[in-house]
Amino acid sequence: MLAAQLHGAHSELVSLRRMQEAAAAYRHDMRHHIAVMQSMAAEGNLEKIKNYLKVTQSDIDAITPIRFCENETVNLIMSTFHSKAKQAGVELTADTKLPDSIPISDTELCSLLSNGLENAVSAASACSGAERRTVSVKAMIHKNNLLILMENAYEGEVVITNGLPQASHEGHGYGTRSIAAIADAHGGQAVFSASQGVFALKIMLPLGS
Repeated sequence: MLAAQLHGAHSELVSLRRMQEAAAAYRHDMRHHIAVMQSMAAEGNLEKIKNYLKVTQSDIDAITPIRFCENETVNLIMSTFHSKAKQAGVELTADTKLPDSIPISDTELCSLLSNGLENAVSAASACSGAERRTVSVKAMIHKNNLLILMENAYEGEVVITNGLPQASHEGHGYGTRSIAAIADAHGGQAVFSASQGVFALKIMLPLGS
């Protein structure tokens, strides 16, 4: 199960990096867009320029990762889920102070963040009030440990058995098990809790000497 999760994380990273390359190419071709707009300006067609700028900005926003920290993998994943949260009507806030290099594999890091964020955004999007549809993420290195805290609002009941939240639908729950397995493999911890409408995931991974 963990191998399948990590394979999926690797595929997701490949896709995200292609998106990043597309963004770089789009920025490189900006001179062509400027030439097109200069031609429109020569025609005196202001409305055409406005529409072209609107479409161009939308295209750039769709493929440009937001910079959350120094770590490329974290930026790609956080950018993806920031967009997904926005589309789902969820406000995602992040405070990720992570360096460029972290001594765990990119696929494991992707699996930890993606599984946690997918569950958080899904739960928050189901909340009835717009003010409750929130997800927050904090990540940092402290005393040579990778620390991640995710919190999201939820409604209904969350049952935690043997330290893991129980899936409400058959075929779900693999993400939380994957998070726990990765933490355990590194001699760390993944703690899930739910109280007063707030679900929290706390991850601590020792990074070695």
